[in-house]
Amino acid sequence: MILKVTIADQLLELNVPDALIEQASDFFDRMDADMDQGWQVNREWIDQVDLPLRGQIVANKLLTAIENRDDKLGRLMAGYLLSRFPDLELIELSEAGEIRDHVLIMKSGAEVQANRPSLSFSHAGLPSGLSEGEAMMQADKDISGVFKMGRQYRFSVYDHSRGEWQQSPAFGSQEDAEAARREAYRQRFEALLRAPQIH
Repeated sequence: MILKVTIADQLLELNVPDALIEQASDFFDRMDADMDQGWQVNREWIDQVDLPLRGQIVANKLLTAIENRDDKLGRLMAGYLLSRFPDLELIELSEAGEIRDHVLIMKSGAEVQANRPSLSFSHAGLPSGLSEGEAMMQADKDISGVFKMGRQYRFSVYDHSRGEWQQSPAFGSQEDAEAARREAYRQRFEALLRAPQIH
């Protein structure tokens, strides 16, 4: 079987013999057993790894194999993906190595979508005692606009307790990212209004 992979605008065609997929079935089952225990996905721990996310995790391993020119590991990872997604047509690998940014495209043209994590940003260390207008201005400063990374869209939220920007999950469309940004803005605005006044 042939699996098409794009990385940095290059198209690779990986030849994965059917015999290899059959011979490696026990290995693939062990990979699934490992992922059954939960998985660290970039900066978050996922207890229950659904099938689409497993595809992205293994796609990330495929990216590493390609970068390291490890043909054996690459063929095994491609074999896992073809065994679990029989209609897989193309994988678009993100060079940044963000697991959720890898895109699996089926022969129908549909993209495999993993469950998105809920939006959870820290509201610790916020400025307190703000008026409603001041809270709106602060929320504007704390929530970046939506920006594109590869084929995905993100925004950032400022974490006052750490003094650093925290990235949102990746979204497949600008509309989804804008909707999530509006929700993050609402949460931050309300948190700013609730921040206790220090006397």
